[in-house]
Amino acid sequence: MEWLLQEGQGVPEFFRNLYKAKLFELDDGKFFTLDLLIQLIFYAVIAYIVGSLIGRLIRNTILSRFKIDRGTKEAISSVVGYLIAGVGFLIVLTSAGIDLSSLTVVAGVLGVGIGFGLQNIASNFISGIAILFEQPLKVGDLVEVDGLRGIVEKISIRSTVVRTLDNVFVIVPNQKFIENNVVNWSYRDKKCRVHVPVGVAYGTDTTLVTEALLAASRRHPRVLQQPSPKVWFKEFGDSSLNFELLVWVDDPPSIPQFKSDLNFSIENELNLRDINIPFPQRDLHLKNPEDLIQIFQGAGNSKVSDSDISIEDSTAKAPDTASKSSGTQSLRDLLRQISYFQNCTPRQIRELIEQGFRQMLPAEQIICREGDPGNSFYVILSGSVEIYSEKLNKHIVNRHAGEFIGEMALLMGIPRSASIRTNEQTTLFVVDHTNLQRLLSNHPQLADQISAELATRSESLESMGILPEKIDSEQGMFQWIRGRINTLFEI
Repeated sequence: MEWLLQEGQGVPEFFRNLYKAKLFELDDGKFFTLDLLIQLIFYAVIAYIVGSLIGRLIRNTILSRFKIDRGTKEAISSVVGYLIAGVGFLIVLTSAGIDLSSLTVVAGVLGVGIGFGLQNIASNFISGIAILFEQPLKVGDLVEVDGLRGIVEKISIRSTVVRTLDNVFVIVPNQKFIENNVVNWSYRDKKCRVHVPVGVAYGTDTTLVTEALLAASRRHPRVLQQPSPKVWFKEFGDSSLNFELLVWVDDPPSIPQFKSDLNFSIENELNLRDINIPFPQRDLHLKNPEDLIQIFQGAGNSKVSDSDISIEDSTAKAPDTASKSSGTQSLRDLLRQISYFQNCTPRQIRELIEQGFRQMLPAEQIICREGDPGNSFYVILSGSVEIYSEKLNKHIVNRHAGEFIGEMALLMGIPRSASIRTNEQTTLFVVDHTNLQRLLSNHPQLADQISAELATRSESLESMGILPEKIDSEQGMFQWIRGRINTLFEI
């Protein structure tokens, strides 16, 4: 150092010489200096910044015009940014006079060093590239890995940022997503099925439980009606009959809050029907209660009689389902009052309840309007409705309990030919198109009954222009309608 100071005649000159010092010689006779190294680092940073800005520009301008989800946009912009930065860095090396072929030896040495000392960083780097190209997860997906559940906020080369449902940001190395089993709730289809377990007391009417659980699910706004909710009778538990309500949702991040809301709704529906939820319990059985009485009498002066010891059966008592605190009948009882469903077995009634739902409407309530698509079929359980034409301002007919309404548009595949409104407080059993297909497949006699009813309205069908030709006999009309129903619903 003293030699440098003497030669350079001062400290400033020493640093100037150090700045220009030759580190090693390149293949073309040029020397690699500290000055060149600093320039390469500076231009490499510039290339990285330019690549990031171009990636963001592509995401916010070009990709925003297409119907691409957020995760795909982020992946494309990240890959483009890294490619531009890499190409820019290679251009910087070439412009500095560095022969890229001469870097192979250096790259080999660095590869050995990376393999031993930087293997985790290298593994995360390669995993990040695989995630960006293969896209097993994207920004906005709800994922679960290594006990962590959250929403993917950002995917970079080394790590992925996951925001938990408690709004806590966790930085997860990309290697975790490659080596571990990852649950992606949003992969391809965001729809997923939620299982809600429910236990009720022994002796409870299982059909009534099915009705209560389905009623709770259909009242929740986030429950998808297709696929329709289902109820499974899981098992005979130690102290309860264990059921499981299965519903579909399309917003996986909201599942915890959704299940809480649904549990509140289930509890309310069970209370309305006086259905008890039991708790774990143990029963104590005494083989010789007389000996126990004598022991107590011998231990003290106080007399113990048989009435002082009572053995109580703590098994959950079956609720009296006949008494209804709400003063309303169950859906099962209302369906039993319809002539066609009177002879259905308990299993068939339970299937009916799974395929439709009860809708209670006040007086003067519009059920459907003329010209609307026919997507629901109704059975009047109680009350009455008026069918009328809004265009002609004309009353057509009244329908009462036990009759079908709305079947013509749904079964014939045409818009509503008239409007329907309630005359009084009315209860309807509503079945949509998909569930009606299952209903008619399981109950072909119901399809016959509906076809016979529609055959009596030949004038209405003819005025709509849906009859292929003039059919003289009512039997011919019945056969044509029955065939059309079979075709539309693939029965």
